Amino acid sequence: MNVYWGRRIRRHVVIAVATLACTALFCKLFSARRDLISLLSIGTAYPALFLTGAAVLVGPLNVLRRAPNPVSFDLRRDLGIWAGILALAHTAIGLNVHLRWRPWLYFIDQHNRLRHDLFGFGNYTGLIAALLFLMLLAISNDLSLRRLGTQRWKSWQRWTYAAVGLTFLHAVAYQKIEKRSLAYETLVWGMIALACAMQLSGWWSKRNGAKF
Repeated sequence: MNVYWGRRIRRHVVIAVATLACTALFCKLFSARRDLISLLSIGTAYPALFLTGAAVLVGPLNVLRRAPNPVSFDLRRDLGIWAGILALAHTAIGLNVHLRWRPWLYFIDQHNRLRHDLFGFGNYTGLIAALLFLMLLAISNDLSLRRLGTQRWKSWQRWTYAAVGLTFLHAVAYQKIEKRSLAYETLVWGMIALACAMQLSGWWSKRNGAKF
């Protein structure tokens, strides 16, 4: 095994261990009167949110540090891969929390009408984000980069911002749907504020002549 793959494997192990620890923590925090499916939904939700936020922080940090910021690099890619995996796992599990084994009712009501309430909004944003993460996972490899070419690959990869924005909207909606405590709402809003602030800072620094 060469040095490159050894480094990447170690990074994936670190991310996996941190993710499992975060999952265990949130399962413990929400353990009172919760069944296994609900716990797994919570246990994948917050780590997915944190990984998503971390993935979009790497680029702006490189810009602010005047470090190289290539089209694709491994740390951002690896964080994004784990964010996508957790997001898809959360979607699959979460669709069986409130309406067991009837996932279509997350999007239509008992009268077969599209939901247009906060519950529907939270579910639509979550589902679209999950589909975007699935597409991003499919292109998160060197083979896709070579076949698509840098410009085309980058245009597809920019859908990351839509996936992240929809994930944040989904998280905010479910804080209200689940009537989360102020501490958890603050945690979610803090993550959103940090990601937005770093993106704006990176954009401003780049606009004003940051070197790559």
